[in-house]
Amino acid sequence: MFQSLLSRVASGLEQGAIPYMVIGGQAVALYGEVRLTKDIDITLGVDAGELSRVLEIIGTLQMRPAIQEATEFVRQTNVLPAVDEVSGIRVDFVFSFSPYERQAIARSHPVKIHETNVHYATAEDLIIHKVVAGRPRDIEDVRGILSKSKTIDLAYVEKWLKSFEDSLRAQFVSTFRILQKESS
Repeated sequence: MFQSLLSRVASGLEQGAIPYMVIGGQAVALYGEVRLTKDIDITLGVDAGELSRVLEIIGTLQMRPAIQEATEFVRQTNVLPAVDEVSGIRVDFVFSFSPYERQAIARSHPVKIHETNVHYATAEDLIIHKVVAGRPRDIEDVRGILSKSKTIDLAYVEKWLKSFEDSLRAQFVSTFRILQKESS
């Protein structure tokens, strides 16, 4: 069910000329430990100013916003939660606003699903997202990715974590190094 929906969403975003990448549990399953996930998370290569365009696309995909006041919610969170009317699966569309996110989308790579190329975040960019989010589930996801993927560009990951560390006043690099040592 997830695969069909991913393929459909990818096709719709491609037709609408909106760059994107799959993140979250669906991407973790590609690089790390498969885990139960009830939704799909997609970062869009547009900012919230393109909400009406995204709403139009999801409408053509038989999806609808999962909340009443979509415009206000997106303005506050940069996230449009939507529900697929066919499967009932939730898809969170995350609007991007930083040069990092746009670069990560440009680095994403296609995975063929039902004759459609679905763009996934790279393992490195997924690690960055997960370390910055920092929830226990995210940290476990990073452990799984690091234990399965032996070709991680560590310098790239640390460069971006350091830049987020400086702006968010957190210890992302040291967290990543600890996780890396645990996974070795």
